[in-house]
Amino acid sequence: MEVTGETKRLMEERFGKDSLIALATMDEGRPTVRAVNSYYMDGCFYVITHAHSGKMQQLEKDPAAAICGEWFTGHGLGENIGALSAPENAVLRARLKEAFSSWYNNGHMDENGPETCILRITLTDGVILSHGRRFSF
Repeated sequence: MEVTGETKRLMEERFGKDSLIALATMDEGRPTVRAVNSYYMDGCFYVITHAHSGKMQQLEKDPAAAICGEWFTGHGLGENIGALSAPENAVLRARLKEAFSSWYNNGHMDENGPETCILRITLTDGVILSHGRRFSF
């Protein structure tokens, strides 16, 4: 899904930086939600996580995800796009390192660890509110 115009501007303004969002997945028919640091770009949210975390295990079984952030709610499909250290993720890794600079090197995760991966949530639809206006995509 391509996000354009004012909606794109609002999404980039609010989420094109280290942004805390609520991410919901399904676990054996029950919703599970957690707060994650994310970065928005080109219709997708990106999260650095562990490949065997609960959210990744749940998304592997059912890729449907729901997101909630600052005056935004949306749905998408989550997928592991590989190790953070993978050569094919070098450009994205640099963007994430910059976006998450306040905590990136604090020892919370191993940048070069094979189990440190990038979760991409590709939005399928969403609603963002701004100054009394509703923008849907």
